[in-house]
Amino acid sequence: MPRASLPSWMTGAIASAALILTAVTWAQRQEAAAVDPVGVAQSHDLSTAFRHVAALATPSIVSIETLTRGRAAQGMSPLDDESSPFHEFFRNEPQLREMFRQRRQSQSTPRRQGMGSGFIIDSDGLIMTNGHVVSGADEVKVRLADGREFLAKDIKVDSSTDIAVLRIEGASDLQPLKLGDSHRVQVGDWVVAMGSPFGLELSVTSGIISAKGRGQGIVDREEFLQTDAAINPGNSGGPLMNLNGEVIGINTAIASRSGGYDGIGFAVPIHIASWVGQQLVDNGSVRRGYIGTQISIVDAATAEQFGVKPREGAIVRQVLPNSPASKAGLEPGDVILSLNGIVIDSPSSLQGAVERLEIGTNYPLIVMRSGKKQTLTVAIAEMPKNPRAALEQAEEAAPQEVSTFDELGMNLQNLTPEIAKQLGSSVTEGVVVVEVDENGVAAAAGVKAGDVVVRVGGEPVKTLDDVEAQLKSLSLEKGVVLHLSNESGKRFVVLKSLE
Repeated sequence: MPRASLPSWMTGAIASAALILTAVTWAQRQEAAAVDPVGVAQSHDLSTAFRHVAALATPSIVSIETLTRGRAAQGMSPLDDESSPFHEFFRNEPQLREMFRQRRQSQSTPRRQGMGSGFIIDSDGLIMTNGHVVSGADEVKVRLADGREFLAKDIKVDSSTDIAVLRIEGASDLQPLKLGDSHRVQVGDWVVAMGSPFGLELSVTSGIISAKGRGQGIVDREEFLQTDAAINPGNSGGPLMNLNGEVIGINTAIASRSGGYDGIGFAVPIHIASWVGQQLVDNGSVRRGYIGTQISIVDAATAEQFGVKPREGAIVRQVLPNSPASKAGLEPGDVILSLNGIVIDSPSSLQGAVERLEIGTNYPLIVMRSGKKQTLTVAIAEMPKNPRAALEQAEEAAPQEVSTFDELGMNLQNLTPEIAKQLGSSVTEGVVVVEVDENGVAAAAGVKAGDVVVRVGGEPVKTLDDVEAQLKSLSLEKGVVLHLSNESGKRFVVLKSLE
């Protein structure tokens, strides 16, 4: 049966509706494809901020070129020394003489050139950069943004932080950069890195603060800001800036498999760099505070043992004899919570707080001891010229903690005045370790024969009975803290069984 046809008026109506629907759909697509004016405005605002920082900082950024001249082989050549048998042997052999001379010259140190960046911090010509940019150079040339060049003078370097200051003379109209407050920098903040990568003229890159307080084992004193702003060779010494046009760090290093930008760069916070720079200008070197402790981080495994939260404070592992910490009454196992009102949350934060305090001045020190807060007073001393010797001795006396152990494994004896004298111990009460099973948890934790146990857990012990009583109430699964003393000082260890 044939299909019935639609009336012509209905066919026309359907066609008109289809055209209207198509027009509406096209209009909706055009509206969706239209640029969001709010988003565009915000993007323009960010671009304007970047342009403002670049324009503000450019006159203050410098390029640094270094030259290290080759070193000739030392001493008189055997060819020129008439007393040498070589002199007579090669007298009538000019070709051999020339070959010998060339070989000797090839053994000299080659000439080296380097590149880096820096920035003006004083209108009188003071410039800050990285120590590794200028260290060991025979000549340091500074080129300003306007093309003027000067030879740097009065170069001073602090290798512990990789910070250097230098001065140029005879330069007018210098514009120093404003230094910001790196304490206030937060992860996620926009930053701008400036410098001369790969020997190019001034370049500007942007990114965010990726992390704070990083330690990469690059220098002795580390509290790096991490950023994903592109930092490449040659950027070293240039400023890392916030969007207010303030320096908040000094571009220092990169973590890279290729040697170039991989998205992880490190900058010395400006609060450290400016303190170091001022010390270099005033004293020619950096005087650091010192209290004489070995410390470790509070992690999840130890926090419960010491009555604090993970990452709260720093645990004192070792107190060096006759140190400011020892005189203040600080003990191994104390958790340092604050120093002079500065909250401590890591070993690096304590180290930074101590070394920047006034030498010879007393400061309040708040610690957590046996679950209770106590306030001590510590007098800051100047760091010894060779602190590593004391620290290495401390590390031998206080080995690294191990989180799990198999068994206790040690024999103890009551401490007598005679034994204490033989051991050279200043401690007169406690029990002495006379034998350690090399396969036990005590040995794994670093307990040694001759160590004197003065506290078990949070309680002092004077006799073997005291130790036995305390061990009965503690669990090796959770960890048992022993406070020990020997001729190298005091320390603590944590004995923990293997789960």
